[in-house]
Parts: sequence; C-alpha cells; structure tokens
Amino acid sequence: MTRTADSLPAPDDVLVAVADPIRREILAALARDGGATPTSLAAGLPVTRQAVAKHLSVLDRAGLVRAHRAGREVRYEAHLEPLKQATRWMDALAVRWEHRLQAIKELAEGDTGP
Repeated sequence: MTRTADSLPAPDDVLVAVADPIRREILAALARDGGATPTSLAAGLPVTRQAVAKHLSVLDRAGLVRAHRAGREVRYEAHLEPLKQATRWMDALAVRWEHRLQAIKELAEGDTGP
C-alpha cells in the first residue's frame, strides 16, 4: 500500500478499494449503521460472509475501515478520512485541468490566423 506524507493511504489505493460495487455497499452500510460484523453485513448482500471478509480486508488496507474485537467477533467501522483526502485530491486535479482547458480555449479563440 502506498502512503502519503501524512500516513493516509494514497488516493489510488482508496480509488481501487471503492471501485468495486460490493465494497461501496459495505462502506455505505458501515457509515450508515455505525459498524457491523462480516456476518451481519453478509446478511444484506448477495455474497457470502467469506467474500465480505475479503472485501473488508481490501477496505482495511486502504484505511477505509477499522476493526475492533467485540468478544469473539470483529466489528468494523467506517473511517472516511482517506476517502475525503482522495476527494480533495480529485478536486485539486479538476481545478488544474480547468485552468489548462481555459488556457487552451483562450489560445484557440485568440488565434485568428493570417
């Protein structure tokens, strides 16, 4: 996993993790419900508990979930700061592209030819 200077996962790690629709559903459920076990998450998804555990592992590597042991079970909670950081990165990228496109437009409109 790639880490940025402030030790959060790099935006590409986060984007890879949320590229899968099942992982997005898992993350949304954790954010909405405040936490859950792989078993309870699997009950609302079209995949097995083992598949949910694998998806949670990917989300954990991207820093998007945090695991806490509760007795014999492990509960997961959403940790959205890496997603917020990736969003800020995409916003900054969009601004740079807007500036570039505006400069190209100005050049194109200003060049009337001979």
